[in-house]
Amino acid sequence: MTTTNQNIEQLLLHCKTGNQRAQLEVYNRYNKAMYNTAIRIVKDSFKAEDIMQESFLTAFTKLNTLKDINVFGAWLKRIVVNNSIAYYNKTSKQNEVPLDTVLYKVENNNGIEENHLNNEKVKQIIHVMTTLKPNYSLGLSLHLIEGYDYEEICEIMDISYANCRTLISRAKESLRQKLVQTA
Repeated sequence: MTTTNQNIEQLLLHCKTGNQRAQLEVYNRYNKAMYNTAIRIVKDSFKAEDIMQESFLTAFTKLNTLKDINVFGAWLKRIVVNNSIAYYNKTSKQNEVPLDTVLYKVENNNGIEENHLNNEKVKQIIHVMTTLKPNYSLGLSLHLIEGYDYEEICEIMDISYANCRTLISRAKESLRQKLVQTA
């Protein structure tokens, strides 16, 4: 059986032994989704690519700490989100959150699925989201695209639950208004 035909569990076992072909195959399977996750948060294609690369390196070096190989995709996404948020916070005024102390939960059954991202309406909404205030854009991206709930967004953005609900509500209203203007 060739590396490309192996399931992810077998590939990850090979990755643990340092097999570069297996690492490349894992990278090829996940890089687009991880890049899309990073770009939605940092809004800079070059930095998103750097974050994605760093996240893969972290994942491959810490693969032995992953207890359940079946959750590799969610674990990798959590690394990308954490690295993206760390960069976002470093470059924005919200520089107070020590992200190393916050745990994030990533669920695969929420948010926008990758195959829906090619829909023209979804592309338009995502484009308009980039024109919103940075905290509105981040809040909506985490909530609508990545599928985080309010409690998780509170932890990530280091805001209260009430502030989070208000932020998301105002961000949605701002998005609605801008979408009406562009229609």
